Amino acid sequence: MSLRDNKMAVLRQLGLESEPISLPELMLRLGKGFKERSVRRWLCLLVEEGAVKKVGQKRGTKYFAVGRSEDVFCEVSSCFSSLSLQSIEKVKKPLFERQPVAYADDWFDSYQPTASYYLPEGLRRQLLVSGERANGQDPAGTYAHKIFNRLIIDLSYNSSRLEGNTYSLLDTERLLIYGDTAEGKLDEEKAMILNHKEATRYLVDNAPRLEVSYNVICTLHYLLSDGLLDTTESGKVRKYGVRIGGSTYIPFEDPKRLEQQLEKIAAKSASIEDPYEKSIFLLIHISYLQAFTDVNKRTARLAANISLIRGNLVPLAFSDVRVEDYMSAMIAIYELQDVRPLVDLYVYSYLRTCAAYDSTINAMGFDEVRVNRRQERRAVVREVILQGLVGERLRKFVDVEANRRVPALDRVDFTEDVLEDLEQIDESRLAGLGVTLEQLKVWKQLKRD
Repeated sequence: MSLRDNKMAVLRQLGLESEPISLPELMLRLGKGFKERSVRRWLCLLVEEGAVKKVGQKRGTKYFAVGRSEDVFCEVSSCFSSLSLQSIEKVKKPLFERQPVAYADDWFDSYQPTASYYLPEGLRRQLLVSGERANGQDPAGTYAHKIFNRLIIDLSYNSSRLEGNTYSLLDTERLLIYGDTAEGKLDEEKAMILNHKEATRYLVDNAPRLEVSYNVICTLHYLLSDGLLDTTESGKVRKYGVRIGGSTYIPFEDPKRLEQQLEKIAAKSASIEDPYEKSIFLLIHISYLQAFTDVNKRTARLAANISLIRGNLVPLAFSDVRVEDYMSAMIAIYELQDVRPLVDLYVYSYLRTCAAYDSTINAMGFDEVRVNRRQERRAVVREVILQGLVGERLRKFVDVEANRRVPALDRVDFTEDVLEDLEQIDESRLAGLGVTLEQLKVWKQLKRD
């Protein structure tokens, strides 16, 4: 990275902090790709420029980001490096000044997993230091289950917002958690948000066995586009050509070629070992291919979370990304095959999401038994309903299953979780349980009798 890029990485990290931090604390957050002597020099430059303020003396010295001038504030909020800004300037010229461009096979072919990287090593380390949440034994998807409600709200809201959806964050929360529809909103906007919830649930529930494939990408598209596209187009590669608004980019038109290229994208991503590199590779190339009639970028954003959710890393929620910045970054890929603006947005948004989700976990606490024993718990709940167990028979069955399924240390908490689920269960909690609404109604009637 250039000097400016390194300075911006330091400034971005300080901007995520809620209070001044020391140099050792800053080094820990930046990761192994940064040397203390260099960071100290960049901090001095940032202090001279007025972008960072230093407080305290000697070992008590701490730093925090400030927005002394409008110019500095714009750099922090947009997060684009100087090279990224040059590309954005090119794609913001009038359309008649930009040359039409087709899909660049050679650009895709030139990317070689383990040899090519869109995210430099220093950034990958920084992201891992900020985003790692596994203890080495947690099943895949454990962390996403911890923050599931927060994740579906943030990801549904931000991904929909980037597509022009006008639901506010509060409206999105009310719709997803309580089922309340905001007045004056279009049915398409409601469907878009609810579809994001289902697609996110699919990723989280299937995390232990989910691998990127052609079918998985098509499944994500189906879940995200259900009810928004014709049923013949949902989850299916398009049969005709499309054009990109505000861009001179002309995607493939041949369906067979689209299918083959989507297969290649999935296959190449499977060979990428680093979860962040895999994530941004899918974000870039699913968007770039435009394999579907619509909902391509939404599909790319959800696919970008597969490796993160599976690896118990903080998911990418696209928080604090401005619509105009995102579109400029995408057009830079379409027309210039320049990934730098999107990399800047990715890193900036991801680091902010990590800080926000730490606060969420601290505030809400975490029921470890509930998360780690979710499959066993759901199996017991299902059998209670299907067998029509109530009263003392129910309690004995739950005790027997707890003894059979979980270690002694977890049994009391496991039993309480099962009984709580049975007390709270309703139509909204049947998804993936293997119980029909009619079977639930029968069981509830048995409880009342």
